[in-house]
Amino acid sequence: MPKPSIVLVPGSFSLPEFYDNILNAVKAKGYEIEGLHYPSVGLKTGPRTGELPSMYDDAAFISKEVAKLADEGKDVVLIGHSYGGVPATQSTEGVTKAERQKQGKKGGIVRLAYMTALVPAIGQSAGGILEKLPAESRIQFAVDDKGWLYISDIPAAGLVTISDLSDKAEREAWVEKFQVHSPVSFSNELTHAGYKDVPVSYLFCEEDRCVTPQIQKDAIDIIEKESGRKVDVTSIKTGHCPSITAPEKVVDWIVHVATKSEDI
Repeated sequence: MPKPSIVLVPGSFSLPEFYDNILNAVKAKGYEIEGLHYPSVGLKTGPRTGELPSMYDDAAFISKEVAKLADEGKDVVLIGHSYGGVPATQSTEGVTKAERQKQGKKGGIVRLAYMTALVPAIGQSAGGILEKLPAESRIQFAVDDKGWLYISDIPAAGLVTISDLSDKAEREAWVEKFQVHSPVSFSNELTHAGYKDVPVSYLFCEEDRCVTPQIQKDAIDIIEKESGRKVDVTSIKTGHCPSITAPEKVVDWIVHVATKSEDI
């Protein structure tokens, strides 16, 4: 069977370049993989103009990118990190392999994979999940003159998002790479539970202070309850950004997920 194509949906505030080390390593193993710059992530140098993008805009963008690959006859593994798990879940409607086969088309999503990601139930939003976080896990944001969120306390955010990186300067340099994000996207409720329609894998990060282990457990429970299937869970002892602190483990996991998807 041919190898599936892989699409990575980054976390909030994050550009695809944040994951370049992972993307390049997976490509070196013979896989096609791309990271997406979806609408609700803006740039510090100039946020997108016009109406603030929603999670639904992100999902539509992801769906369009997946459809391009599917129209080439390619099977797709869709991976969401952190907030990216929400629009990834929303985006699958009409572009799963099973749905496309019913229309006489080839290709489509064969697996959803979540990397310490938010996974809502229908009617739940990313913001609704994050409200459960303890105070020490909440990142401080401010709003710029165009209405976009930015991280206002870099040192504190570093201790939450990259807690397992001991070098303070290096940790904060990574946090400085985060861009701006549309606040609207955090309030939009899930209307399509994509995890009901395809097999699911989850990379559980045991030391995550941002998407805490309890939130990750809740996500897995929601998926298993709603889909009636067990989630393929891999656990690693890292914080919220394992692509930075344990890249080889993330690459191994992505290859594992892709391999499981080759016979679907």
